[in-house]
Amino acid sequence: MKDVYIASAVRTAVGRFGGTLKDTPAVELGRVALAEAMQRAGVEPAQVEETIMGCVLTTAQGQNPARQSAMQAGIPKENPAFTINKVCGSGLKAIALGAQAILCGDADIVAAGRMANMSAAPFAA
Repeated sequence: MKDVYIASAVRTAVGRFGGTLKDTPAVELGRVALAEAMQRAGVEPAQVEETIMGCVLTTAQGQNPARQSAMQAGIPKENPAFTINKVCGSGLKAIALGAQAILCGDADIVAAGRMANMSAAPFAA
């Protein structure tokens, strides 16, 4: 069986609801985390064969927020990316799916994680 490793783990700053990050889109937070994780791991963006990101409240984020973050972090448009919504378990599911892709031989390097900005999500009044 092939071994799977987490080569880098990064998170963005955490703020309070409606605080200083309120106007920062989740996609931008995802981009920052992806770019820093790749840098810390010594991985070039073109080496990432697939990006899997959890994002729960995707309304007004545009299509496939994971792809947006990946491309903005320099990962080529030819490399697939997909967004999952499994509520609070989205990030863990993304990591599990990334490990599965590696174990199955579909990829050698996968970027996986979660992005969110609860302050920027539209809420019904």
